[in-house]
Amino acid sequence: MKVGMIGTGNMGTILTEALINGGAVSPSELTVTNRTLGKAYDLQKRYEEITVAQKPDDVINESELIFICVKPFDIVKMVKEQQALFTKEKCLVSITSPIEVKWLENCVASSCARIIPSITNRALSGVSLVTFGESCEDRWKSFLKEMFSKVSVPVEIDESIVRVASDIVSCGPAFYCYLTRRLIDAAVKETSIDEKTATILSESMLIGFGELLKKGYYSLPALQEKVCVKGGITGEGIDVLKRETGDMFEKLFQATHKKFADEADSIEKAFYS
Repeated sequence: MKVGMIGTGNMGTILTEALINGGAVSPSELTVTNRTLGKAYDLQKRYEEITVAQKPDDVINESELIFICVKPFDIVKMVKEQQALFTKEKCLVSITSPIEVKWLENCVASSCARIIPSITNRALSGVSLVTFGESCEDRWKSFLKEMFSKVSVPVEIDESIVRVASDIVSCGPAFYCYLTRRLIDAAVKETSIDEKTATILSESMLIGFGELLKKGYYSLPALQEKVCVKGGITGEGIDVLKRETGDMFEKLFQATHKKFADEADSIEKAFYS
């Protein structure tokens, strides 16, 4: 299978590395390009058999399955300009949440899908969010599910929950990194622990926490109950979190959904203009 990757920025590179390291695709099957070609050649330095194309239309011509990993408005421009190259036998995959699959289908003859990866896929873990177009051929659905099962747990989602699902799966690691950094900073500020030690302890705790869930020893509520002994110190901390977080996460979802709606509205207008 000839696979094309247009855009080798952060997520394009992470996705490429995950697919290669997970055995979902071999470097010799990949053709990549990027607006700044140096980033594409950086990938080729690590995986010598990758082909670097000079421009997107070369990738589309050479590939059967094409991933577009660029900014939303760049996707609109590219799909419109290269419309004729996305022929019926090919499959076009966007990794960008504000791009609805039906908008892609309206522009091209190819089978279309959206697969939103997570940075956790780099460790061949976590979830990838999958939405197929109405006219996406069954052979592509099967192929993509099998491909992404090697780097993640593919979960097919409806368009109506794409934003909240992305907040949890794709943005979630950044949110939890921020909260962990705040925990570390507060520990250093309020106690005699140094930042390096607090960071090591926090990172090791997160790894162990993930392993507990992965191995199925506890659910989230059960784990909290096990650690939070009634009348104990953990309970005092939980009480503070209950008071101080308030509706913090509700406001988080409100903010991300507003930003998403504004962006999606502008992109839809661009697709149909």
